Amino acid sequence: MKSSETDDDGILARIKDHAVRELSWHRSQTTNLHIEQKVFKKGVVIHAYKQRIPVEQNSVLVFADDAPLLNWAHACRYLIYDAKSGRLAQEVHAQFPPYLIKTPESYQIFHEPVRVAYDPRLWYVKPWLRCPIRFPLGERYAVLFAGASNNRHTNDLEFLYRTLRDLYGFRDDHIYCLNYDGTINYNGGPATTWPGDGTTYRMPVAGKGTKTDLEAVFDDLKKRLKKNDLLLVHTNNHGGYDGPGKAYLVTYSGPSYYAADFASKLAELPPYNTLMVMMEQCHAGGFNAPILAKSTASLTTVASACLEPNNSIGGANFDPFARDWIAAMAGHTPSGGALASNPDTDGNGRIYAEEAFAYADAVHDPYDTPVYSETSEAAGDTHLGQRYRWWWWYCPLVVKLLEPIYLRMPIPEFYEKLHQLAPRFEEVERLLDKDGKDLKNTVEARLQKLFVEAF
Repeated sequence: MKSSETDDDGILARIKDHAVRELSWHRSQTTNLHIEQKVFKKGVVIHAYKQRIPVEQNSVLVFADDAPLLNWAHACRYLIYDAKSGRLAQEVHAQFPPYLIKTPESYQIFHEPVRVAYDPRLWYVKPWLRCPIRFPLGERYAVLFAGASNNRHTNDLEFLYRTLRDLYGFRDDHIYCLNYDGTINYNGGPATTWPGDGTTYRMPVAGKGTKTDLEAVFDDLKKRLKKNDLLLVHTNNHGGYDGPGKAYLVTYSGPSYYAADFASKLAELPPYNTLMVMMEQCHAGGFNAPILAKSTASLTTVASACLEPNNSIGGANFDPFARDWIAAMAGHTPSGGALASNPDTDGNGRIYAEEAFAYADAVHDPYDTPVYSETSEAAGDTHLGQRYRWWWWYCPLVVKLLEPIYLRMPIPEFYEKLHQLAPRFEEVERLLDKDGKDLKNTVEARLQKLFVEAF
């Protein structure tokens, strides 16, 4: 796409005036307008992702984003103005912006009624300390993917990464983070601090958000997954839809990843215990059925932000559906605050896949249309720990002793040391199990005597 600088600021001003005046009252409150300040020469082609827009005369482009908070693909318009006269020559309806990956400096927003990023003033609090969680049965792996990322998509991945590392004790070398160009950055970046608590991003990015890198991760998992293992797959950023059965995931500067191909790649994995999938991108619901049909896991669940024909909505700093699903698993919001309700509806201390979806669905943005699928009721009862003890009778003792340490230590350092204690916890539990069995028999005999005497 060849272009040259325009030397007529008056033309640009007239074009901007016209673009704004042509907006209806409603659209003037909901449409963001961008201008490419370079002139597109006659004969070049503007790329709107898969769509091609030929330029019929030297032109200036105004891009109208009619739904800025939605993830792509969503309704937008290309307004092509004659570079010499400043008159509108063509209006083209599309589903993707002209710069999905890297935005040039010459492309600027000039009318922004909808802010897609802001810096809220929040007081970050440490989440409540909960009982230590141990997972002695099987290994747990996670794949966190965002291709053509915006800030919110990278922020979602960071929230999930912190939840997996801090609360659930996933090993760093078991979490595959694939983001944008292979760094922590995103379109419009660079990334500086995570908006959850204002600290530096911690997520170690292992590769790009491309189809090639994602399939390489699945190839690596072929050699690692065993029968008792769990795999969590989270996909984020944008998606598209070429008709029924043809939803796809947008990747970073590369081919789209269609649902059927994605599911076929999962089918190459060896048999394992649990596959838990959470998808945020537009048209994600088109992935549910293919994944269930091809999964090699004994238990499979898929939670998607929207039905196959629909878009998912984004937000200023997080995608609502992904944020709420992760918050349910974490037990707190990104800033450490309380949830709208307790996702642990049966009170057993485990957040099941179906409970995380139910919470995200209960509080979902009105625009989203969340959809959930599972291979069985048992699949819905899977969680992010293969063994997840919660209401031990000695749990209050553990929390009481750990809380002063937790409050004075950085969260990553605290949980790193805590997870190293897992073998020692097993020793304590074996002793408690033996003593507890003896105590149970004694109490049972006394209760039986009491009931016989009373009745």
